[in-house]
Amino acid sequence: MREITKLMVYKYNMMNLRYDFMGYAFDKKNELSFHHLIIPKRLCQRKKLGDGYTESNGAILVQDTAHNYLHIVEQYDRELFDGITNEMIQENLSGKIRMENLERINILLEYFEKECKGFKNRNGEELIKPKYKERILKR
Repeated sequence: MREITKLMVYKYNMMNLRYDFMGYAFDKKNELSFHHLIIPKRLCQRKKLGDGYTESNGAILVQDTAHNYLHIVEQYDRELFDGITNEMIQENLSGKIRMENLERINILLEYFEKECKGFKNRNGEELIKPKYKERILKR
C-alpha cells in the first residue's frame, strides 16, 4: 500500500468508519486503493506531476467494489462519473467523508443501476454485479 494511501486512511479515520469515499464497507486496510480524482494517472507525467499520487488528487476506495465499479460507470456514463468524482472532491476538500456526499453518490449510482439494468459486459456477464449495490446507504 502506498504511503499516501496509508496517510489518507488515517486522516479520514477510515479504520473506524469502515467505509470508503463512495460508501462501500470494508474489513481490512489492504482492500483499499488510491483513486486519482482530478488528473488521471495516465496524464500526470505529461503534466509534470509525477505519478499523481497526492492527497489533493485522490480518494480512497475499496478496490474490488467501489474502484472497479467507478471505472465501469466512467466507460458507460462520463457525466455520471464526473458527478460522483465531484462529490469525492468535495469530501477531499472538507477533509471528511460526509454523509451528504455519500447520499448524493448513492443517488447517482442508483440512477446508473436503473439505466443499465440488464446490460452485459464483453464476457456476457451482468455489468452491475450484486456486490456493487451493497453500499452503507440503503434506500
